Amino acid sequence: MAQQEVQNGGAEKVAAAVSFTAVKPQILVESPKANDAVQFYKAAFGAEEVGRTTHPKRKAEQELPLILSAELKLAGFTFLVSDLSSEDFASPAKSAGSGVVLCLETEDVEAAINKAVAAGAVAEGEVLSGEGACCGERVGKVKDPFGVVWAICAPAKKCDLPEIEGPVV
Repeated sequence: MAQQEVQNGGAEKVAAAVSFTAVKPQILVESPKANDAVQFYKAAFGAEEVGRTTHPKRKAEQELPLILSAELKLAGFTFLVSDLSSEDFASPAKSAGSGVVLCLETEDVEAAINKAVAAGAVAEGEVLSGEGACCGERVGKVKDPFGVVWAICAPAKKCDLPEIEGPVV
């Protein structure tokens, strides 16, 4: 048992009990091609779009809004597709060493971030809420000691798909 505790980080490092409800890999696509990627995954693999969050500051005169996060389901697996933007939190990879972003859902974002930091991760930026949150209602991110960025977010209460005018190719 003592050896297992050492392998798992030790009991003394556990700050709070945090449970996660989902792990969602995020595919970052050159802006503004995330909508094209979503349409491709639907057509090519039969993915089902179950939610979408668009950039709140995108100008109305621009054709399609930047996608902060489109949630797709494929073969029982959930993943996110996002436009890669250098100006906002929608781009967790702008500080990623590995280019991999994993989204963890939990009801207690701050406790999860604190626990990760206590284990050796580095918090990046502030916890965002509402329109600026790419994966849910609240989101923060940490980079682990190996360069992997983890977006830790509270699950969105409801994701409504926006109406897209005109034909979608």
